[in-house]
Amino acid sequence: MLIILDRDGVINRYDGNYICSAEEWEPIPGSMEAIARLCNAGHRIAIATNQSGIARGFYDADELDAMHAKLEQLLEAQGGCIDYIAYCPHHPDDHCPCRKPLTGLLEQIRSHFHLDSLQDAIMVGDSRKDLEAGHKAGCHPVLVRTGNGLDTERHLDTRPIPGARVSIYDSLSTFATALLSAEGW
Repeated sequence: MLIILDRDGVINRYDGNYICSAEEWEPIPGSMEAIARLCNAGHRIAIATNQSGIARGFYDADELDAMHAKLEQLLEAQGGCIDYIAYCPHHPDDHCPCRKPLTGLLEQIRSHFHLDSLQDAIMVGDSRKDLEAGHKAGCHPVLVRTGNGLDTERHLDTRPIPGARVSIYDSLSTFATALLSAEGW
């Protein structure tokens, strides 16, 4: 199965401020192990992440590459890997088709894996944008309560995503445990 992950707030710590360097990039406890467990069970892992900090001038593509190299190094130490990373470097005002909640990043991922659709994929995120993009692209949306997840969950009560059945977990680690034990899947 293809599992698409948002980055900030799902894999790494995120408090609402931009993460501008590899030194600032810190994994959420248990996230590297969770991804490794998913990989070792045969799942393919992709990342779809909005990175408007590039357009805003907070960091550049080389620094983003350094953050992703750190992620991959930490993940390899756990026995896992990321199969593909898609990111949107654009400012929200650019109205580009790749910025979530639009589906451009997910379409890049679908194309990379030569899939006809993403109906069997899972999109894991901590924001409404992640869930909306995943749902629009045909993925099963999963919300984690890390990062912005608790706020997102509160707002889903009053503003649900039309037609979406959103599964909710405390963290990427609890999601991985549930998926691997087939609870609810």
